Amino acid sequence: MKKVTAFIGNYQKHATYEAICEFEKNLKVYGEIDFEYVFLKDYRLEYCRGCKLCFNKGEEYCPLKDDRDVLIEKMSSSDGVIFATPNYAFQVSAPMKNLLDRLAFVFHRPRFFGKTFTAVVNQGIYGGNSIVKYLSSMGENFGFQVSKGCVLTTLEPRTEAAQQKMTREIKLASARFYKKLMRPTAPAPSFFRLMMFRISRTSIKSMLNDEYLDYRHYREKGWFESGYYYLVPLGIIKKTVGRGFDLLGKLMAKQH
Repeated sequence: MKKVTAFIGNYQKHATYEAICEFEKNLKVYGEIDFEYVFLKDYRLEYCRGCKLCFNKGEEYCPLKDDRDVLIEKMSSSDGVIFATPNYAFQVSAPMKNLLDRLAFVFHRPRFFGKTFTAVVNQGIYGGNSIVKYLSSMGENFGFQVSKGCVLTTLEPRTEAAQQKMTREIKLASARFYKKLMRPTAPAPSFFRLMMFRISRTSIKSMLNDEYLDYRHYREKGWFESGYYYLVPLGIIKKTVGRGFDLLGKLMAKQH
């Protein structure tokens, strides 16, 4: 059985919650799923102070002692993760943004490999596509394999046509998510993700040392020598391009 956790970023159990309920219903048509709802409003999550201790020394040194690690554990114990938020002023809601800010150290040390991610955004009129794109990028930076999310127009009063369109969008998104959730192997990286890895690791190796957790983490994981974050066939073209990215990373480090 697969475990899926939905992190919901609004305060009211209205359109966002209803969409996730329908998403869950669709998923369970395909197979047996253990589904959990996490309402961010129910967790104590303070605002990031920008001290960078989580970057340089480790997340355990964060001075904020709240529910951050509880939420991280829920992600770690899940096979699939959904971030669901309303469109607030053309961005994610405040609780959702706060969660992303508090997870910024994971950009440096990605960890959610082999897990599937998608985003669900509900809105009144427009702007949701850019929010889905943003959340999808965050998911990739965290290490997730990302399934294309969906934008739902939930303007009220809702017409029958609008309701039918929303139902179709959720059904398609849940089908895409389930397909990736059941994928037996981790995917090969895109050229962009390969570039991000190779430039990052080369810069870290050139510019940092044992005083920094990023350096020690990459060394212990074997990432300074590996083709990518995890073992995956790259093929001759990506291997060649990857070496080019390594050279680019060295040049960037010299110019720093």
